[in-house]
Amino acid sequence: MGMGGRGVVGDRWSQRILWICALGSAVSIYFVAVERQAQNRARAVAEGLKGLDGAGDDV
Repeated sequence: MGMGGRGVVGDRWSQRILWICALGSAVSIYFVAVERQAQNRARAVAEGLKGLDGAGDDV
């Protein structure tokens, strides 16, 4: 019975470790997505400002 109990505890801990890894991966993917969105927004703003500068030179 002792070995069966250890196996159950080991399975529980391994399952917890897997959940922690899954949550960590989800959080890191979220932060990567937020960073890319911020970069895209900054790029769009920079292109918009370049467009305004170009329009001002034509006048």
